[in-house]
Amino acid sequence: MYSILDIDLDYYNLIPDPAHRLMQLLTWADCPVSIVVERHNHAFARWRKRWQTKGSAPSHILHVDDHHDMMDQRQRANIANFMFHAMRIWPHCRVHWLVDHPIDSPAMWLEEDTWNLFRYRFSYGPKRPARWPKPDIVSVCTSPDFVIPKLAAELMEVVSEFIMNYHEGENPGKALSLQDSANYHHSVKRI
Repeated sequence: MYSILDIDLDYYNLIPDPAHRLMQLLTWADCPVSIVVERHNHAFARWRKRWQTKGSAPSHILHVDDHHDMMDQRQRANIANFMFHAMRIWPHCRVHWLVDHPIDSPAMWLEEDTWNLFRYRFSYGPKRPARWPKPDIVSVCTSPDFVIPKLAAELMEVVSEFIMNYHEGENPGKALSLQDSANYHHSVKRI
């Protein structure tokens, strides 16, 4: 059983005490942040590569986001539909959309037959389901077009405490300092 904690910082736009809430979630995860991207579908590409290499698939995705990201069924994964693609290519994977106030439902966007295949593996709500597995991988999407810069900086400071240094030639278990993390964040390509 493999699990993903997938965090989009836009979730924290309207949450009281956002830095503290993010800190609580990452502390619960007890797993370093290993993926930081600007666009969410790029995290999905990294997940796929990881599981193709391992020859397995994730069993759970905790999707912490303001959006469910199943807004169309287009062939190519994008920021609006990558969770649809995750559920499609990993047919046994359960997804919980952690959201306080859902703006809509995937049922509104997906074809009825598709939604009928997904709905028993998809849940949503403001709390993590009981006995949800801790993640094996944590990804963070910065969504710079959707998060106020001041809030983004505050949240990335929290994330930096949980980022592990995976740069070639460096100790893979060494946590990045705040400055190194800021440099790492700024070095992420704008895709």
